[in-house]
Amino acid sequence: MPTFVWEGRTRTGEVRKGVLEADNDAALVAALRAQNISVTKVKRRAREINITIGTGVKRRDVVVFARQLATMIDAGLPLVQCLEILGNQSDNKNFAKIIHDVRERVEGGASFSDALRSHPKIFDDLFVNLVAAGEVGGILDTILNRLATYMEKAMKLRSKVRGAMVYPIAIAFVAIGVVVVLLWKVIPTFETMFRDMGAGSLPGLTQFVMGVSKGFVRNIHLYAIAGVLLVVGYTAAMRTRRGKRMFHALLLRLPIVGNVIRKVVVARFTRTFGTLLSSGVPILDAMEIVGKTAGNLVVQDAIMETRERVAEGKDVATPLMQSKVFPPMVVQMIGVGEQTGAMDQMLQKIADFYEEEVDVAVAALTSLLEPLMMVFLGGIVGFILIAMYLPIFEIAGNVKGR
Repeated sequence: MPTFVWEGRTRTGEVRKGVLEADNDAALVAALRAQNISVTKVKRRAREINITIGTGVKRRDVVVFARQLATMIDAGLPLVQCLEILGNQSDNKNFAKIIHDVRERVEGGASFSDALRSHPKIFDDLFVNLVAAGEVGGILDTILNRLATYMEKAMKLRSKVRGAMVYPIAIAFVAIGVVVVLLWKVIPTFETMFRDMGAGSLPGLTQFVMGVSKGFVRNIHLYAIAGVLLVVGYTAAMRTRRGKRMFHALLLRLPIVGNVIRKVVVARFTRTFGTLLSSGVPILDAMEIVGKTAGNLVVQDAIMETRERVAEGKDVATPLMQSKVFPPMVVQMIGVGEQTGAMDQMLQKIADFYEEEVDVAVAALTSLLEPLMMVFLGGIVGFILIAMYLPIFEIAGNVKGR
C-alpha cells in the first residue's frame, strides 16, 4: 500500500500535517474527511529501501517519547494529537511508523495500552502495564514520567556494568592473540635459529616452551575445531532453558564478579517492582512482570515461586528468604515495608542503595581487574621471551669465555 504525505485544515482553520497509507489519493482524502480534515496538499512518498537490524529503535528513543508525551498530555493536548506530533517529528523513521500505527489504532477505538501492546519488541510488558494503570487511574502523564525515569536509571546501570567488562574482555582477547602468534610463528623461528647456530643442550625452560609450541602447531586444527564446537555448544545451551539457567547460576557464584551481578539483579528487581506497585499495578501482576524482566533465570524462578506463595495468601518476604537468592537485608526491608504498608517506597529505597553499591562495586572491580589483566598478559609474554632468550645468553657467555 502506498504512503502519502498530506497537509490539510480542520474546521477551526488549524493546519495539520501527516503521513498516511492509503490505496490512492481519493481514499486518503475520504479517510481524512471522516476526521473533519479538509486536504489541501497530497504527495505520494517515494518507496524507500530500508535494511534494518533488529527493531531499528533504540531504548533512548522510547525514553524521549515517554518524556515528550507526558509533557504534552500534562499541557492538555489530546492523546491522538500528541501521537501525531511525535510521529511527525521523530528522526527515527522506523519509530515514526510505529508511533503512527499506534495513533491509528487509538483513533480506531483501541486503548493506548492495547495499541502499544501490538509492538511488543518496542514496548515491553512493563511499559504496557504501567500505561494501562495510568489510563485507569487518570494519571497517564505521571506514569509516563515515572517510566522514563525508570528506563533512564536502568540504562545507566546497564552501561556501567558493560563498561566495566569491556576492558578485561579486550585484554583477554589480546592475551590469547599474542600467545597464539608466539606459539605459532615466533617460537618456531627461534628453534630454527638455535639449530642453525649449532646450540647444544637447551635449558629445560626453553625445551618446555618449544614442546608446547610444537604441540600447538601440530594440533592447531584440533584447537580450531574445539573453539568452534565450544561456541556452537554454548549457543545451543543458551537456547534451552536448562542450559541458560545453569549459566545464570554459575554467574551468581563467580568470585568477585558474581557479587556485582547479584547487586545488579537486586537493584533491577527492587526498582521494577517498586515502580509497578507505586503505579497501582496489582501485586501478582507486578511480580509476573518483574519475573519476566529479571534478566536471570535463577532470580526469575525465585520470583515466580514467591508469586505462587503470595497467591496462596502468604507474605512476600518469607518465600523470598527461603529462595536464598536475595540478601537477607533486602528481604527484611521488604518485610518491614509489607508490615507498614509502604512496600513500594521501601523497594525504591533499596533500589537507590543497591544502585550506589553497584557504582562502588564496579569501580572496585575495574581498579582490581586492570592491573591483574596487565600482570597476566605481561607474565605470559615475559615467561615465553625469557625461555627463548636463555640459550642466547648462554651462547653469548660461551663466546665471551673463549
